[in-house]
Amino acid sequence: MKVRPNISIINAMIRITAGFATLAWITSKMVRRPHRDSYKLVALLAGMKIAEGILRYCPLTAGFERFQEYRNDHNSENNHYNFDFDDFEAKANADSDADSYNPS
Repeated sequence: MKVRPNISIINAMIRITAGFATLAWITSKMVRRPHRDSYKLVALLAGMKIAEGILRYCPLTAGFERFQEYRNDHNSENNHYNFDFDDFEAKANADSDADSYNPS
């Protein structure tokens, strides 16, 4: 798997800035209460945002792009989601001749 940049420079700068700000904030919180596990988790997430900004690679964005490509490739082969409403109405009209319960 090749890691290619998938976020823009501005997005990377925002992630780095937000990551360092969050890391500074949570570090000050950890000084007061060092044994809180939630602080460690937030520090880990802030470090992940800093790393995403430096590398300009976001795994969630890459996963979403791969899902979109997969969906487009397989949606064209068997088109389950795009059906013709005229065919649907024709089938409904053909079924209406049979004895069926219609409350309206």
